[in-house]
Amino acid sequence: MKGDRVEIVVDAGDTTRTYEVVAGRAGRRVESAVRRGVVEVSEVTRNGSVVRTARFMAARVLALVEQPVPREDASERPLREDPKV
Repeated sequence: MKGDRVEIVVDAGDTTRTYEVVAGRAGRRVESAVRRGVVEVSEVTRNGSVVRTARFMAARVLALVEQPVPREDASERPLREDPKV
């Protein structure tokens, strides 16, 4: 969903670096996967097409922080008014 983001903290030798992948448009989401020693974070459209991908060596990744956008809770929405009343 638009605004979802994933922060990746990577060991860069003498320091750490932070990278961020954000779902920039409506209908996009951010997915992360760990495969064969590689951490892959991708921005994906509704139909599954990958827009951009960030890849890091898993041995160098210190943290992978997923930060979803707060969703509107269904219980907080007002009920629809009955037209017969």
